[in-house]
Amino acid sequence: MISLFLALVLTSSSLVAPARCTPVDWLRKLTGPPPGSARDDSSWLWGWAWASDGTVSVVDRTPPVTFPARPASFGAELADPLLGYVIPLSSFTSPCPQDGGDETNRTRFFEADPVLGCPELCISGDHTPEDADTWIALVQRGGCPFVEKARQAQKLGAKAVVVGGDRDNPDALLNMFSERDSSDVTIAATYIKYWDYVQLSAMIATSNTTHNGLKTLSLLISTEYSAWEWYSPVITFIIILLLPSLLTFLTLLIHRVRAARAAQRDRAPEDIVHKFPSRVWTGTGWEKHEPLYVPADVSNAEGPPDLERGPDAPSTSHEPSTPAWADQQVECAICLEMFVKGDRVRVLPCYHLFHIDEIDEWLIHKKKLCPICKADVTQPHSEAQPPAPSDSDDHHDRPTSTRAASSSAHPDERTPLLQPPSDQRAGSPSST
Repeated sequence: MISLFLALVLTSSSLVAPARCTPVDWLRKLTGPPPGSARDDSSWLWGWAWASDGTVSVVDRTPPVTFPARPASFGAELADPLLGYVIPLSSFTSPCPQDGGDETNRTRFFEADPVLGCPELCISGDHTPEDADTWIALVQRGGCPFVEKARQAQKLGAKAVVVGGDRDNPDALLNMFSERDSSDVTIAATYIKYWDYVQLSAMIATSNTTHNGLKTLSLLISTEYSAWEWYSPVITFIIILLLPSLLTFLTLLIHRVRAARAAQRDRAPEDIVHKFPSRVWTGTGWEKHEPLYVPADVSNAEGPPDLERGPDAPSTSHEPSTPAWADQQVECAICLEMFVKGDRVRVLPCYHLFHIDEIDEWLIHKKKLCPICKADVTQPHSEAQPPAPSDSDDHHDRPTSTRAASSSAHPDERTPLLQPPSDQRAGSPSST
């Protein structure tokens, strides 16, 4: 029982410890080898997917001169900064003599160059770095793959290699990786820009510090991994992939918002619609539940009430604000059905009648215009003028109705498109 408890405690402590680390460090521990060891072939994905930053600093100067750097995806990871003497390989090496019988030399695809650090290089001269000291090789880009430069520097005893850029891409900060097996590379490698490489080389050439007879400087290499830098290839790819979709979404969202605002402006407010009067069809006439809509100018133009007859005296004529044709509407223009007993209708400011549910739905959710005359129900509406009488004798004897507008000299929205045959005959030249 005690042994089981101890096992649980040890297991929980091992799980809690990584949780205290940053997410990037925890992911690196899962996907990569331990710090300070060489990375295998699969570890290049970490360096490619999660871009890392580093610095190369000359600590012999006050203040220190610092250059931005990019660690390679192969070789050792620097958990702690590395301090050593930086020495160009061109100061103590030269191309190895070629042997015609050597199979390796005959199959080599690149030429040895001490400045570029391309193999095979051999030590030349009396001054060489000591193997026991920590020194860093300095080479330039070109001539051979990056991993071959690191192998050559490792073979000569360097603890790290700094690769400078070339003139073709002076401001580029490249990610150095190897497409082939690089598990044999156990030293750290980092990349600096071309002009930084030129400045560092000039500082070494004018330095008063020597190491075993070789001019050098004290160089500090540090690495800082950042999982969310904009220059990470994976993040850049995701941004490029999602940017068109994001712009399309924003465009559609703005369009929908503008369309919704435009539609809202085209609708009538609900409180205004519910204030419109309503009627109930009794089968023989209209029962007014609320006073009809009376424009302000008409209500003010009315005279004082007849005091002799009393305020409740019935009216023997139509109200001044209600046209004669308004009481003769028997059909809803929305559903095209006749009004039946018990139907509740809404009276608009233009005096057109509609079923109350249908016209409320139309005005509040569709348009604020009358379906018949297209009048804006939210704007003041003047009193409708009675239709002008016609010169025809037949029209003098006809009662006032909705068809009376067809004989008007000025057609309006209530003028029928097709006139009755009697009207056509009356208006034809042959009838005169």
